[in-house]
Amino acid sequence: MVFSSIPFLYYFLPAVLAVYFLTPDRGKNAVLLLASLVFYGWGEPKLLVLMVFTIALFYGCGLAIGRAEQQRWKKLWLIVSIVISLGLLGLFKYADFFLSTFRDVTGWQVPLLKLALPVGISFYTFQCLSYTIDVYRGKVPAQRNPVTFGAYVALFPQLIAGPIVRYADVVRELESRKHSWENTALGLRRFLVGLGKKVLLADNFALLIRLFRESGEPSVLFYWMYALAFSLNIYFDFSGYSDMAIGLGRVFGFHFPENFNYPYLSQSVTEFWRRWHISLGSWFRDYVYIPLGGNRVSRGRWVCNILVVWMLTGLWHGAAWNFVLWGLLFAALLLVEKWAPGLQKLPSVLRRFGTLLAVMLSFVLFNAESLSQTGSDFACLFGFGGLPLVTAQTRYYLTSCTVLFLVGMLGATPVVKAAAERLGRTKAGNGLELAMLLGLLLVCTAYLVDGSFSPFLYFRF
Repeated sequence: MVFSSIPFLYYFLPAVLAVYFLTPDRGKNAVLLLASLVFYGWGEPKLLVLMVFTIALFYGCGLAIGRAEQQRWKKLWLIVSIVISLGLLGLFKYADFFLSTFRDVTGWQVPLLKLALPVGISFYTFQCLSYTIDVYRGKVPAQRNPVTFGAYVALFPQLIAGPIVRYADVVRELESRKHSWENTALGLRRFLVGLGKKVLLADNFALLIRLFRESGEPSVLFYWMYALAFSLNIYFDFSGYSDMAIGLGRVFGFHFPENFNYPYLSQSVTEFWRRWHISLGSWFRDYVYIPLGGNRVSRGRWVCNILVVWMLTGLWHGAAWNFVLWGLLFAALLLVEKWAPGLQKLPSVLRRFGTLLAVMLSFVLFNAESLSQTGSDFACLFGFGGLPLVTAQTRYYLTSCTVLFLVGMLGATPVVKAAAERLGRTKAGNGLELAMLLGLLLVCTAYLVDGSFSPFLYFRF
C-alpha cells in the first residue's frame, strides 16, 4: 500500500484515524502497531515475517545491552544486532550485486539468488541500528514494552521511505504524546501538500522521463530536459513522501525530523547535503563518519573516511556500480570544496549555478541503468553522441512541458510556502486555504482514479 492511492486515502487512513482516536491513550501504540503491520503486509504478507523478526531482534538486543553489567557483554549484543541486521540487508539487497560482479571478474557462472527486495529495508534497518547503538552509548534506556518498540520500528507513516527517525528523537512521544485539533489540521495540510508534490509534479515529470527514454528522435536539448526533469522528479517524489510522512506523524502526535530544506538553493555541495535527505546525512555523520575519526585525524585518514562514508552512501541507495560512482563523485566534489577555499569567493549566483549543475549531472549518473548508459547519456548531453541540437519532437515536448517546468522550479523554492503562510495569517485566507487544499485533494484523486501513477522512487532503496 502507498500513500498516493485510493485504498490508502479513502479506506485505510480514515479507518485507522477513527479507531486510533476512539482508543484510550494506553492502547494507541497497539493500534499503530497493528495498523502498521497491515499497511506493510498489504501487498506482500510474507514480508511481515521479516518485519516481526527485525522487531524481535532489536527489542531483545536492546534489553540485553541495557541489562548487561559488563562492557564486553554490551558490545557483544550490539555486534549481534549489527551483524544480523546488516547481514539481512546484504542478503536481500546486495547479494546478487556482489555475485554478478564476481561472475564478471572471474567468468564463473555462479547462480544469482534473485531475492525480492523488501520495501523500506534500508530505512528501517538504519533506524533500528540507531536504537541499539544509542542504548549501547547510554543515550537512551532500552525500551521494555514490546508493543511500544514495535510501534516505533513499524510506524507506517515513515516506515517505507523515511525520514529515518531515531528512537532518541521520539522516545518521549512514544511514551506520552499530546493530540490537538491544531496538530491534526497542520498534519493534514502537510500531508496534502506532499500528496500534491507526488501526484501532480513528480508523476508528471516521471511521464516526461519515460517519453524521453522511448523517444525515437533524441536530441542534445532533450537530454538536458531529461536531466532537469529527473532532478525535479526525484526531489518532488522524495520530499513529497517526506511531507506526507511528517504530516501523518503530526496527526498521530509525533514530530518527525525535517528531511529537505530547499536543497536546490545551495551554494555548495556541502550545503546541498545539509539540505537534501537530512536524516540520512546526519545518520552517516553520527554513526559512521565520527566513529571513524571524522576530520580529527591525519589528512590521509580523513580522505579515507570521506571516501568510505560516500561509497556507503552510494551503496545505500542501490546495489549497482553507478550508485557507488555517484557516492564517490560527491566525495570528490566535497574534497575539492575543502581544498579550494577560493570557490567561496565567487559570486553567489555562480556558486548556486555550479552546485545545481553538478547535482543535476550527478542525477544523470544516479538514474542510469548501467555504466554504458551513463557514458552514452553524458556523451549526448555534451554533443558527442552524434545527435542534432534540437528536433521537432523536442520542440513539441518543450512547449508542452514549459508550464510544468516553471511550476516545478518555483515549487523547489520557498516562494510558494511563504505565500501560503501570508495567506493563512488572514481570516479570509484561512477559508481560501481550506478550499485550495480540498481542491488539491480532489484533483489528486482524479489523477489517481485515472491511473496516472508511478511508484515512489525511494521504494527501491
